[in-house]
Amino acid sequence: MLNCGLRQMDVDIILNMGFFIRHLHNHITELYREQQHKVPTTFQVFRGQGLSMEDFEKMKKTKGGLMSFNNFMSTSRNREISLETYARSATPNPTSVGILFVMTIDTTICTNSSTPFAEVSKVSFYKDQEEEILFSTHAIFRIDRIERIHDNHSDRLYEVKLTIVGNDNHELNTLTAHIREDLGGRTGWSRLGYILIKLGEPAKAEQLYRILLAKASSDQGRAEYNHQLGWVYYNMG
Repeated sequence: MLNCGLRQMDVDIILNMGFFIRHLHNHITELYREQQHKVPTTFQVFRGQGLSMEDFEKMKKTKGGLMSFNNFMSTSRNREISLETYARSATPNPTSVGILFVMTIDTTICTNSSTPFAEVSKVSFYKDQEEEILFSTHAIFRIDRIERIHDNHSDRLYEVKLTIVGNDNHELNTLTAHIREDLGGRTGWSRLGYILIKLGEPAKAEQLYRILLAKASSDQGRAEYNHQLGWVYYNMG
């Protein structure tokens, strides 16, 4: 439910589970520090999943560009489980594509860019067989290559090779600077509302500001959220 809420920018889930999101991120960060000396500098992990045809076409057009996972991302050191259990199982759906992400991880980049991950095999469904690695939110990767996996049963099975990138990536820095400039002085939940509007989700922004308005404890807060609601309605037309 949490990852679904993060992917879909579900306002209710994000607001109600904000404490849990922060706690899980902090716990992954602690485990990362504890396990760091056991992890090789560079290694590969795999993630199998289904992707809608529309999203897959968008991804193909951004080959060489960046992509972000805005959820807690489960990956595996086991290619076979990722391919057979998660990627291939998406192919019977005619509106989706089975994707096997092959991710190259550099722990130096993860440390410098504050992208923590943790080995969580002991609590994984497949236990040690899967060798699950759980990343915190917003890990950013470069799309290196997209290739079809030759399969006798489906022509909608693809391997996508990704490489994790850090804060020193020029393209990422340019994008981040542009977003910060666009956000102006907005902070906290006001920033999230603005992003929702820019993403073409004014109804979700309205929902967010109505919840915040109901919880506001000061006249200043109520005035701010009423102002933001007016801006939302202006953008709705």
